[in-house]
Formats: sequence, structure tokens, C-alpha cells
Amino acid sequence: MKFTTLLLLTAAVVFSGWPNRQAAAADANRLPNIVMIVTDDMGYGDLSSQGAKGFSTPNLDKLGEQGTRFTSFYVAQPVCTASRAAFLSGCYPNRVSLQGALNHTSKNGIHPDEFLLPEMLKEMGYATAGMGKWHLGTVMEFWPTRNGFDEWFGTPYSNDNTKYHPVLADEMPPFPLYEGENVIELDPDQSLFTKRITEKAVSFINRNKDRPFFLYVPHIMPHVPIFASDEFRGRTEHGLYGDVIEEVDWSVGEIMRTLDRLKLTDNTIVIFFSDNGPWPSYGEHAGDAGGLREGKLTTFEGGVRVPCIMRWPGHIPADRVCDEPVMAIDLLPTLTKIVGGRMPTKKIDGLDISDVLLTKDGKTPHEALFFYAGTELQAVRQGKWKLHFPHPYITVAGEPGKGGKPSNWGKNAAQSITQSGINGIASRHGGRVEHIELSLFDLSADPSETKNVAAEHPDVVERMKKLAEPIRKELGDSLTGVKGSGVREAGWVQ
Repeated sequence: MKFTTLLLLTAAVVFSGWPNRQAAAADANRLPNIVMIVTDDMGYGDLSSQGAKGFSTPNLDKLGEQGTRFTSFYVAQPVCTASRAAFLSGCYPNRVSLQGALNHTSKNGIHPDEFLLPEMLKEMGYATAGMGKWHLGTVMEFWPTRNGFDEWFGTPYSNDNTKYHPVLADEMPPFPLYEGENVIELDPDQSLFTKRITEKAVSFINRNKDRPFFLYVPHIMPHVPIFASDEFRGRTEHGLYGDVIEEVDWSVGEIMRTLDRLKLTDNTIVIFFSDNGPWPSYGEHAGDAGGLREGKLTTFEGGVRVPCIMRWPGHIPADRVCDEPVMAIDLLPTLTKIVGGRMPTKKIDGLDISDVLLTKDGKTPHEALFFYAGTELQAVRQGKWKLHFPHPYITVAGEPGKGGKPSNWGKNAAQSITQSGINGIASRHGGRVEHIELSLFDLSADPSETKNVAAEHPDVVERMKKLAEPIRKELGDSLTGVKGSGVREAGWVQ
């Protein structure tokens, strides 16, 4: 069992881990606190500092001024469960067999043998808490409190798996809100989610101010259906979506002000990013990709390049913009090194990016970054180049949606229940399936991925094809019929 294994490993930890582990453990109070705030479906262009219009994000802008804004920060897959599995495990989600998004019927989840970020920190003596959306398993075997969290407040899966689903509302059970391992409400008022999550986060900081803590805040917003509290509804020119983002920004400000009040700011690493890009089919209820192509569910830049800010005064350079390509899978190994923790014994894919994080001229340690959608290896980035292999993708069908309904909703709703695969996803969420040929883009000149320059750079194409061969063999690729040799099983219950 996982906890038996952890106890044995803890007893032997002096023989493993980073060189400074013993010194760090001996004086745990000097370990930095870590606050990780993750929004759901927020666009690259939804920060004022990155071009947002009709609403403002002053607290996030201030955070960026005090730290570093990463403009080529990627998630491993452009969908909720896969993205979260990746940054909490340090693995491409295909390695841990959690692609796509779990729902209320799912019997799988993160395998108990995976060593997650909160488990590493808990082993180091951190108080650990999460407030928001989990999405790595709906049954208790895969629950946050079985994966390193002392406290949990939130929901097991996305808030559209409820009576608010635009197509399948009648099939949805009541939406559960949990405190720890207990359901405390069914179908809670979603307009209060951001406020209640923030109150819980502030309470946790207050109660743990005298010891190192890890606070994980995976916000439920702005995933559709979107809601803002009375204090924020109707505040912005942008409509409800702008109201929602301003409330999320307020939440960030409340957490930052709490750190300031308790004089914890200088010893706290704050990390902010989105789990994937915006969902374009939902139109006015969706975010802005900031000029990047497409959005959620695609491996174009709009789906996988997300807003990201990190702050640690005196360590992470202030008022800096860093464009080095890094990925959320790098957070686990990087934080493990910073705190002197124990690395997972199983293979991971993330790399230590502390050089990028802590120095002004640090370079990414990745030779390349790889982008899967489900089990399809669709793209690879190296330096300024991004190569898309031929693959299907979802784009908006007709006019973007309005009022919380996806585009072309009426036409697609009737057929969506019986369809499966990418066509079913597209139909349920107002999209259509298109195909891209082998395409090379120069992201330094064309971040919107509009001009295919493969014919002009055949040498680059061939080099990047070869870069993809090892990862395809290890993690598989259903586009080419390759079964991965390094894939581990997810957890399953009958």
C-alpha cells in the first residue's frame, strides 16, 4: 500500500534525495512555503499584462511585477484531468494513463503508487491543503487525502457534470461538495465557489503560519458554467466572464494580502497558471487565447500555452518576462530540489528548471517538449520551432456560443448523446473536426501558427521527426499505431 511504502522510504530517506535534504529537514521552519494557484480554462490573453480587454487583473499584474511572467509556459495536455495528473506527478499524462477528463461515472484515477508533489512535501514536514477541483479520481482510493493532502475542500470533477450541462443535464447526479472525505453539500451555489475557496485558503494560511505549508488552490472557475458572486456580478464591460476573472483576481489578492499581513511573503513561493487554454466554443463565456491559435482540447498554442507567474522575493527575479519553453511537469522536480525533497522512484518526464526560475539568463533543460491529445502524439516544440504531425482537431462550428451554450448548440445537441470519440466531443461542445497536415511553424515570428513553413525547412522537419521517435516508442501514439513501452497503469476500482 502507498502509506506503508512511504513509511519505509521515510525511514531510509537519509540515504537518498538531494544533498541538502538532511540540513533542510533539520530546520524545517526555514523551508519556503508554497502556494500554487491553478485556474480552469483561463486564456493566455486573460491577464491585463497580456492584453485583456473589458476587465482587469491588478493583483495578478502586481504578482508579475514582483516576480516573473513566463510567456512560453505549457501544460502537458489541453484538458483538465490530464493536465493535473501531469503537474502533480511530474509525468506526461500518458505515462500515468490519465488522458482526457474524468467524470462522475469514472472508476479510474491516479494510481496509489505514483509519488505526487503533496506527498513529497508532506514527507518533508509541510502542512498540506487543497481547495477547489481535484479531478484525479472520484472514489476514495484516489482522493486528495489519500495522496498527500491533510485538508481538502472542493469538488471531484468539473462543474459542468451537473444540472447545468448544456446537453446532458438530465443524466447528471447532484454535484457533491466535499470537506475532507465527507460530502457536506449537494448542488451547492456555484456563484460562491471562488469566495468560499478563498476563505478556506486564508484560514489554512492563518492556522499554519508557524510551519512550512503547501497550499494548492485549483479554482473551479472560469470553467463553464461560469458564476460570479453578487459582489462581482455585473462589474465589468466584458460581461459575466470578465466578472468571473476579476473575482479570481480578487482571490489571488486576498491570499497575497494574507501572506503580507503574516510577514510570510519573502519565504513563500507563489505559482499561478491555468490548467489549459480557453474553450472557444462557449464564446462570450470563454476566455481569450491572446492571439494564439484555437484553445482547449487542441495542441495548438491556444490550448497548451497558458498564463503563468511565479514569485519568490529575493530568489525569482522581479519584473521579468521569461520566454524560455518550460512545462508544468517541471514543477515537481524543481520544487523537490528547492526544498531538498525525495524524488519519485518511478521515472518522470519533468526536469529541474531552477536555473530558468532563479537566474535571469537560465535556459530550458528540455531538448524538446511533446504535446499529446489523448493518446495521439500531435506536436513537438524545439526552440522556436513547433512541428505538428498530421492529426484531427476540434475547432468552433459556426458562430461562437452565447449565454453558456456552445456554438451551434441546437444543431448538435440531439446527435451528441450517441456519438463517441473526437466527433462526439466536438458535437457535445459545439465544435467540428478538422485536420492539419504535417506543418512546421516558427513561433518566434508566427505564434498564431498560421504559416506552414515545412517546405522551406525540410532539415528542421526531419530533425524534429527524429526527436519524436523515442517518446513515441516510450509513451505510445495511436496516430501511428505505436504502443508505448513505458506506460504505467492508472488506478482502477471495480
